[in-house]
Amino acid sequence: MAEKTEMYRNKNWCWQKLAPFFLVAFYVSCAYRVSIKQKRSGFTMIKKLRIAVDHGNRNMKTCNHIFTSGVTMQDKKPARGETYLFYKDVYYTLSEKRIPYQRDKTADFRFFILTLFAVAMELEDNLQVQADDIVQVELPIGLPPKHYAELYEKYETFFRGDGKVFDMEYNGRTYHLCIKEVRAFVQDFAAMMTRITEIGEIPKAVGIDIGGFTTDYLMMRRGAADMEYCDSLENGVITMFNDIISRINSEYDMLLEEADIEGIIKGQTEYYGEQVVRLVEQKVQDFVTDLLNGIRERGIDTKSAYTVFIGGGAVLLRRFLEKSERLGHYMFIEDLRANAKGYDFLYRMYENGK
Repeated sequence: MAEKTEMYRNKNWCWQKLAPFFLVAFYVSCAYRVSIKQKRSGFTMIKKLRIAVDHGNRNMKTCNHIFTSGVTMQDKKPARGETYLFYKDVYYTLSEKRIPYQRDKTADFRFFILTLFAVAMELEDNLQVQADDIVQVELPIGLPPKHYAELYEKYETFFRGDGKVFDMEYNGRTYHLCIKEVRAFVQDFAAMMTRITEIGEIPKAVGIDIGGFTTDYLMMRRGAADMEYCDSLENGVITMFNDIISRINSEYDMLLEEADIEGIIKGQTEYYGEQVVRLVEQKVQDFVTDLLNGIRERGIDTKSAYTVFIGGGAVLLRRFLEKSERLGHYMFIEDLRANAKGYDFLYRMYENGK
């Protein structure tokens, strides 16, 4: 009897010692089978990501990235170290040469490619995206207030594509994507929503977004957009640059670049003649005065309305705007990605309200 008891004790002891190894082997076996199935299917799992994109005439913006709205095509793989995108057998690289102004960006396929660059940059930052994942992208985008009603459906269709899974390679890494949903929102209003706690109760606030080729404005009344008071003016900092470049060339036989004018605007005047600096600063002040007067002619008085300046152009021109006699109370949203962040915020509100 004692021998049998001892034998059972030994068996029990062996089982206690070996059980963890059997369990590990079991889990490894299960994981291996799942891995084999995943490899046969070609993908590990489906992941959903929301990536907001602001299609500016001067710059493309996401919540985390800013780059020039310019792209070039080439047949061969770019040189080592150069940022590139490979899509449908064509290599694309970013360029500092901007795409010419397009009121309707669906008319130029390069804006779809720039959108893929924006998506790829955000994916590269996301450590949760694995090599074999299918990424379903939710794409909040925007349109100027004046063009929103006319173009939002066209934009949503264009940037969604066919909705099927496609491959693209970004800097040597392949991603499997599908644009699951695209939803367009109103520019300026989106940026203002990022500061809604500060301006939501103001009786009358006007957002002025000074971009590259256009200046958009939109009235907000106690946190709600008033679409009767919105428009897009066909002038921005790039049109101002071009005017100044022509004037300086005509008056002083000197070729300035945009970077020169930006430098003078920012106060880096020691590299240029006094007359050139004076003329540039006067032209910039004239541009600001004409801009605010133009908005006044359309029924919005920036003396009585709380003015919210938005966009890189407004930030660049800040010291000239603050000199204007046409301003009452105002604020600057200095984050150049404010519209993209606003699209993201509005999309989350839309999702929560479904």
